[in-house]
Amino acid sequence: MEQEVFEKLVEKCAYLWGVDAETITTDTTFEEHGTKSVQISQMTTFLEDEFDCEVNYMQFKRNKTLGEAAAFVAGLLDE
Repeated sequence: MEQEVFEKLVEKCAYLWGVDAETITTDTTFEEHGTKSVQISQMTTFLEDEFDCEVNYMQFKRNKTLGEAAAFVAGLLDE
């Protein structure tokens, strides 16, 4: 499930950041792309819609890398 979440997150981040999805890895940080709060909000809303779950904005924002964020969301889906 974590890989599926990561792939969806890459899809959204590539769009929001205007970069090629191939350049995004699990070690890619939100900070290196200057991710704004509104973009984090768009990511959480996107993931909520994709996986029919609730993703807490503040908890999601605490993740430093996309890999950590994917693991966090996958953990929510296992509950």
